[in-house]
Amino acid sequence: MNPQVRRLLLFTLTLALAPLARSAAPIPDDEARFLAGLPVKNTPLEALSLSPAWVAHAAQFNAAWAQLDKRQLQTIATWAPASLGHWYSDTGPVVYLFSGPDFLYAHAFFPDASTYVLCGIEPIGPLPQVENLPPQTLAGSLATIRDSLDSLLNFSFFITKKMHVQLVEDSRLSGTLPLLYIFLARTGCHITNVTFTGLDNKGQFTAIHTNAPAVEIDFNSPDGKPQTLYYFSTDLSDGPVNASGFLKWCATLGPARGFLKAASYLMHGDGFDTSRKFLLSDCPAILQDDSGIPIRYFPDNDWDIRLFGNYSGPIDLFKNKLQSELVQIKNVQKPAALPFSVGYRWHSGQSSLILAVQAGHSETPAASPGLTPAASPSPAPGASPAAAAPAASASPALSGTP
Repeated sequence: MNPQVRRLLLFTLTLALAPLARSAAPIPDDEARFLAGLPVKNTPLEALSLSPAWVAHAAQFNAAWAQLDKRQLQTIATWAPASLGHWYSDTGPVVYLFSGPDFLYAHAFFPDASTYVLCGIEPIGPLPQVENLPPQTLAGSLATIRDSLDSLLNFSFFITKKMHVQLVEDSRLSGTLPLLYIFLARTGCHITNVTFTGLDNKGQFTAIHTNAPAVEIDFNSPDGKPQTLYYFSTDLSDGPVNASGFLKWCATLGPARGFLKAASYLMHGDGFDTSRKFLLSDCPAILQDDSGIPIRYFPDNDWDIRLFGNYSGPIDLFKNKLQSELVQIKNVQKPAALPFSVGYRWHSGQSSLILAVQAGHSETPAASPGLTPAASPSPAPGASPAAAAPAASASPALSGTP
């Protein structure tokens, strides 16, 4: 019998027996592996994985992930321990503002964190339950998931406007939660519990109305260590963040590593002063690209600055955000090119990263003396819009309906 015909017959049979199979509901880790295109043998989703839609989804995902792993994740894993020093292996928390659902790069640069705190305006969405999807919608729903991941897998960042449309419009697998599931599964982690929660304006968890809805995902690392991921869907601009309690709660975590990437240069203006001040006061180390906190906010007597890669200024969309201080640091430190891409300058050899460490906390490979610029005046008011698509595009890895 033709293998495709046999697979179709098996899939049809499993649909007929679906009510019996569903007596054992899938757990979140099963759902995550299914969405990530990973084997779900001996789980309640095994039968559904025989469908042509999932088989095509898994094939495309495996091919795209293999490229991403070789091009990005393996090189980061080789580069980061020596370049970031103990900040790479530290087990303290990581706070990643303007992240969207990008657990992938938070985990790549800080794999041993006890707690990951991600925050963006993208909605959380309901618990993914692929077993409840109408069979005729499975292919389209999985294609939407792949489309949502295209920009991150190709360029290392999410395109905010594109993602917002995709995460809201497809109600069958909506929100950031399916993407967080995928990244956890693909990085070898195993989900143990998922809880919806939120914060009141004092930074306390609450089950009633909240301006900072959140999902808490407990998981085990590939080597079995318990870790926790929080994703908050909330506005980080000054008025809303002061009312949400989000930063008050973050402060209870103790010293954390800050992480900023493709942040639309929002903290270059005055509309995000509170978020910027929190990171500068509560994070002894901040890893960021140039779209994060401007260098002028890191006084040379308080912070050690180390530049990695090739700072060539912002892309045209943000051309007024050039930092002369970074040009000066580049000319003095003469850093080697990064072996991976990160941020808006995603072309090979054009990316850069900045590691800022508060004085007295530096145990990373030392930068040469006299490299941190003096503080400059406050920036002009106004915030940049959300990131748009890059001027050029890589070959789509995951787009399209199977």
